[in-house]
Amino acid sequence: MNRAALQWRTEPRAQDAPAVERLAAESGFFNAEEVAVARELVEERLAKGLASGYLFVFAEEQGKLLGYACYGPIAGTQASWDLYWIVVERGLRGQGVGGRILAETERLAREGGAARLYVETSSREQYSPTRRFYLSKGYGLEAELRDFYAPGDDKLILVKDLV
Repeated sequence: MNRAALQWRTEPRAQDAPAVERLAAESGFFNAEEVAVARELVEERLAKGLASGYLFVFAEEQGKLLGYACYGPIAGTQASWDLYWIVVERGLRGQGVGGRILAETERLAREGGAARLYVETSSREQYSPTRRFYLSKGYGLEAELRDFYAPGDDKLILVKDLV
């Protein structure tokens, strides 16, 4: 596939809920509860629109969803935003799709008033590629919450200044 042909979309459609669920399930990173949440966030946005607080970037090629990001402003802050999810079709990892989705997300967040974008991830070995990805894109470790998810599974908070 020609990665230059990626098309961007920010408005979710009804068919995105099962497509996002499939991408998250097939990624190998998320448990069943997390996969359900990925779908629920799309459904929440479809039901409530922008009032949901969830914004999306969908990357497609010839109408097929290749990956997406879910992000949004953090309530009660002036210019801090969260990147909740970024998921790329498993077979496309390492081909630059995730980096392009992240760059588009950062651009849109900056246009929306974001000064800092926060990412949370696990310290488990399984997530070392995730951590390397964000560090390579200019994110830095801001905080580590020991045993947050489970004993020995810390919550890592990374951040990137967008201004």
